[in-house]
Amino acid sequence: MKQGLPFILSLIAFTSVCDTINQLFLKSAINSLHSPKGNIRAVLNFILKLIMVPRVWVSFLFSIISLCIWLFVLSQVDLSFAFSADSMHYIFIALTSRFILKEKVSLKRWVGIILIVAGIMMVSLS
Repeated sequence: MKQGLPFILSLIAFTSVCDTINQLFLKSAINSLHSPKGNIRAVLNFILKLIMVPRVWVSFLFSIISLCIWLFVLSQVDLSFAFSADSMHYIFIALTSRFILKEKVSLKRWVGIILIVAGIMMVSLS
Protein backbone atom coordinates (compact mmCIF):
# COMPACT_ATOMS: atom_id res chain seq x y z
CA MET A 1 0.00 0.00 0.00
CA LYS A 2 1.62 3.23 -1.19
CA GLN A 3 -0.51 5.65 0.89
CA GLY A 4 -1.55 5.41 4.53
CA LEU A 5 -4.66 3.38 5.30
CA PRO A 6 -6.64 6.27 6.90
CA PHE A 7 -6.03 8.44 3.82
CA ILE A 8 -7.17 5.69 1.43
CA LEU A 9 -10.24 4.90 3.54
CA SER A 10 -11.19 8.57 3.61
CA LEU A 11 -10.90 8.74 -0.19
CA ILE A 12 -13.06 5.61 -0.51
CA ALA A 13 -15.62 7.15 1.85
CA PHE A 14 -15.58 10.32 -0.25
CA THR A 15 -16.24 8.35 -3.44
CA SER A 16 -19.16 6.68 -1.66
CA VAL A 17 -20.52 10.09 -0.67
CA CYS A 18 -20.15 11.35 -4.26
CA ASP A 19 -21.87 8.23 -5.60
CA THR A 20 -24.69 8.68 -3.09
CA ILE A 21 -25.17 12.33 -4.09
CA ASN A 22 -25.08 11.20 -7.72
CA GLN A 23 -27.89 8.70 -7.09
CA LEU A 24 -29.95 11.25 -5.13
CA PHE A 25 -29.80 13.75 -7.98
CA LEU A 26 -30.69 11.06 -10.53
CA LYS A 27 -33.65 9.86 -8.46
CA SER A 28 -34.80 13.44 -7.95
CA ALA A 29 -34.59 14.12 -11.69
CA ILE A 30 -36.51 10.94 -12.53
CA ASN A 31 -39.18 11.76 -9.97
CA SER A 32 -39.70 15.17 -11.59
CA LEU A 33 -40.88 13.53 -14.82
CA HIS A 34 -43.68 11.14 -15.66
CA SER A 35 -42.52 7.60 -16.42
CA PRO A 36 -43.04 6.45 -20.00
CA LYS A 37 -45.58 3.77 -20.83
CA GLY A 38 -44.72 0.92 -23.11
CA ASN A 39 -43.48 2.04 -26.52
CA ILE A 40 -40.01 2.99 -27.72
CA ARG A 41 -41.05 6.47 -28.84
CA ALA A 42 -42.25 7.30 -25.31
CA VAL A 43 -39.01 5.99 -23.83
CA LEU A 44 -36.88 8.06 -26.23
CA ASN A 45 -38.99 11.15 -25.50
CA PHE A 46 -38.52 10.50 -21.78
CA ILE A 47 -34.74 10.25 -22.21
CA LEU A 48 -34.65 13.53 -24.16
CA LYS A 49 -36.66 15.26 -21.41
CA LEU A 50 -34.40 13.75 -18.77
CA ILE A 51 -31.25 15.07 -20.46
CA MET A 52 -32.69 18.57 -20.17
CA VAL A 53 -33.06 18.37 -16.38
CA PRO A 54 -30.14 20.21 -14.71
CA ARG A 55 -30.03 17.72 -11.82
CA VAL A 56 -28.93 15.05 -14.28
CA TRP A 57 -25.89 17.14 -15.20
CA VAL A 58 -25.07 17.78 -11.53
CA SER A 59 -25.29 14.03 -11.06
CA PHE A 60 -22.81 13.48 -13.90
CA LEU A 61 -20.41 15.93 -12.24
CA PHE A 62 -20.45 13.95 -8.98
CA SER A 63 -20.01 10.75 -10.97
CA ILE A 64 -16.90 12.13 -12.70
CA ILE A 65 -15.43 13.35 -9.39
CA SER A 66 -16.04 9.94 -7.87
CA LEU A 67 -14.48 8.17 -10.85
CA CYS A 68 -11.32 10.27 -10.73
CA ILE A 69 -10.83 9.66 -7.02
CA TRP A 70 -11.65 5.97 -7.45
CA LEU A 71 -8.98 5.63 -10.15
CA PHE A 72 -6.43 7.15 -7.78
CA VAL A 73 -7.50 4.75 -5.01
CA LEU A 74 -7.12 1.80 -7.38
CA SER A 75 -3.59 2.95 -8.20
CA GLN A 76 -2.75 2.70 -4.49
CA VAL A 77 -4.46 -0.48 -3.22
CA ASP A 78 -5.74 -3.85 -4.40
CA LEU A 79 -9.14 -3.87 -6.07
CA SER A 80 -10.45 -6.48 -3.65
CA PHE A 81 -9.63 -4.23 -0.68
CA ALA A 82 -10.97 -1.04 -2.28
CA PHE A 83 -14.21 -2.64 -3.41
CA SER A 84 -14.76 -4.22 0.00
CA ALA A 85 -14.18 -0.91 1.77
CA ASP A 86 -16.64 0.71 -0.63
CA SER A 87 -19.44 -1.38 0.91
CA MET A 88 -20.25 1.65 3.09
CA HIS A 89 -22.06 2.83 -0.03
CA TYR A 90 -24.95 0.50 0.91
CA ILE A 91 -25.36 2.29 4.23
CA PHE A 92 -25.13 5.78 2.72
CA ILE A 93 -27.79 4.99 0.12
CA ALA A 94 -30.15 3.51 2.71
CA LEU A 95 -29.72 6.49 5.04
CA THR A 96 -30.23 9.10 2.35
CA SER A 97 -33.18 7.19 0.88
CA ARG A 98 -34.80 7.18 4.30
CA PHE A 99 -34.05 10.72 5.48
CA ILE A 100 -33.79 12.77 2.28
CA LEU A 101 -36.11 10.97 -0.16
CA LYS A 102 -38.47 9.94 2.67
CA GLU A 103 -38.57 6.35 1.41
CA LYS A 104 -39.47 3.58 3.80
CA VAL A 105 -36.58 1.29 4.69
CA SER A 106 -37.87 -1.74 6.54
CA LEU A 107 -36.17 -3.41 9.48
CA LYS A 108 -35.50 -6.46 7.29
CA ARG A 109 -33.69 -4.26 4.77
CA TRP A 110 -31.57 -2.65 7.53
CA VAL A 111 -30.64 -6.08 8.86
CA GLY A 112 -29.79 -7.23 5.33
CA ILE A 113 -27.61 -4.17 4.72
CA ILE A 114 -25.77 -4.72 7.99
CA LEU A 115 -25.21 -8.40 7.17
CA ILE A 116 -23.95 -7.57 3.68
CA VAL A 117 -21.53 -4.95 4.98
CA ALA A 118 -20.34 -7.25 7.79
CA GLY A 119 -19.82 -10.09 5.31
CA ILE A 120 -17.88 -7.90 2.91
CA MET A 121 -15.70 -6.60 5.73
CA MET A 122 -14.98 -10.15 6.93
CA VAL A 123 -13.95 -11.15 3.42
CA SER A 124 -11.75 -8.07 3.02
CA LEU A 125 -9.95 -8.73 6.30
CA SER A 126 -9.16 -12.33 5.40
